[in-house]
Amino acid sequence: MDGNRRWAEARGLPVPLGHKAGAEAVRRTIEACIEQGVGWLTLFAFSSENWLRPVDEVRALTGLLRLYLRAEVATLAKEGIRLRVIGDRHRFGAETMKEIERAETQTAKGTRLNLTVALSYGGRAEILNAARLVAEAARDGRIDPAELDEASFGRLLFTADMPDPDLIIRTSGEQRLSNFLLWQAAYAEFVFQDVLWPDYDATALGAAIREFGRRERRYGARTG
Repeated sequence: MDGNRRWAEARGLPVPLGHKAGAEAVRRTIEACIEQGVGWLTLFAFSSENWLRPVDEVRALTGLLRLYLRAEVATLAKEGIRLRVIGDRHRFGAETMKEIERAETQTAKGTRLNLTVALSYGGRAEILNAARLVAEAARDGRIDPAELDEASFGRLLFTADMPDPDLIIRTSGEQRLSNFLLWQAAYAEFVFQDVLWPDYDATALGAAIREFGRRERRYGARTG
């Protein structure tokens, strides 16, 4: 999700209002995914690099996160949406961590849509953390490095019980991965859209899914 700041600045609004509009786009996108039959949706909401933004903006973002969790969790549970958070949640502090854990617990039985939100997340940090776990296990004799394979390494990532993404959508015209799901995106299809995230809706999502449907996925193998 990208473009909240530019959306607000183009309208002469404070940046926090851009993030608020972005949160409303999240709601629309979740509804659109359910209508389209999408089973898994992962939103890159706050990267590990976002902590470097101005203090006021970070404070507004984290406050909006807590507000969203409190306001939306009952609706998510009612609609059968399971919420999970990946990333270094400890950086948000005890209060926000409790809100996250409460939301995950309250929505744990949802089967209609698996909604994952990446918070304080960075793909490189995720891979490095998994590598440390492997090193510690090898040091303690709990794993033979020679037997390590992609599947066993993948189980040490934040996304251990999740499928790899089929489609990654980047909004606002940017055309880079920005440290998102680096391991998991090995064979994902990419769609870049010019729409700023606060304007994202079912029409934009439908266009991305139709584009995905036109792709031929070979996973490195030849066809024919």
